[in-house]
Amino acid sequence: MPPPGGIVRFRTLPRRERMFRSMITAAALAALIYAAVCAALFVFQRSLIYLPQPFPAEALSRALRLPVDGGEVLVTVRPHAGSKALIYFGGNAEAVPYSLPELAEAFPDRALYLAHYRGYGGSSGSPSEAALFADALALYDTVRRTHQDIAVMGRSLGSAVATYLAGSRAVSRLVLVTPFAGMAEVAARHYPFFPVRLLLRDRFDSASYAPRVDAPTLLLVAGDDEVVPRESALRLHAAFRPGLADLRVIAGAGHNTISLNPEYAEALRAQP
Repeated sequence: MPPPGGIVRFRTLPRRERMFRSMITAAALAALIYAAVCAALFVFQRSLIYLPQPFPAEALSRALRLPVDGGEVLVTVRPHAGSKALIYFGGNAEAVPYSLPELAEAFPDRALYLAHYRGYGGSSGSPSEAALFADALALYDTVRRTHQDIAVMGRSLGSAVATYLAGSRAVSRLVLVTPFAGMAEVAARHYPFFPVRLLLRDRFDSASYAPRVDAPTLLLVAGDDEVVPRESALRLHAAFRPGLADLRVIAGAGHNTISLNPEYAEALRAQP
């Protein structure tokens, strides 16, 4: 029954209890937002890892078309007669045809094969760790039919592909530019507040492939690399068998500017 006069009085919560409930609500909302961001990172992570860039139309029209499981991968080629070849894997935002002139100058006595990752530069499909590794093996097997001395080079993301290939096939030389030991530690540096080590699907764990490599290896590290922690490159270097890999730090070079440094070209030209 309502009190006399028909006025219903409600109990007012104490201030401390109101504050406590507000804090619980805010914490629950923050947890919900955090979980949503984690879910978004998991679902869209490959759009953060792989960044296809526009490729020059002329290079696409002249590219080698390599049939692979589920599609076709394009390869920029600089033909050269003889037994020597170089297979190159670029960075995650690299249009590899633009690297052809500097590679041609550094390796004048080798035929050059520059892979376009799936979803890049006319190649069909979508990029993933499994796809890039399978395509690298297919490209090597194709090149091997005409060239017996195959060197492999990879830059940034491509360093993981190159290390995997060198640990799976016989190569004469391995060159790694701005390499990392594993994608997880690089991602953790850029997303320190999220459990990226648990969320990551494409791990590119180069440190686990390195012990299988038999070829002499050169790691070119940017002294001021703003993407890959120096410790990651050092850990990769330590993963190779003793005496097999040399590490050279190019002072003052950044992750994306290392190829502009004269020491970079000098180091490449010194490769047999």
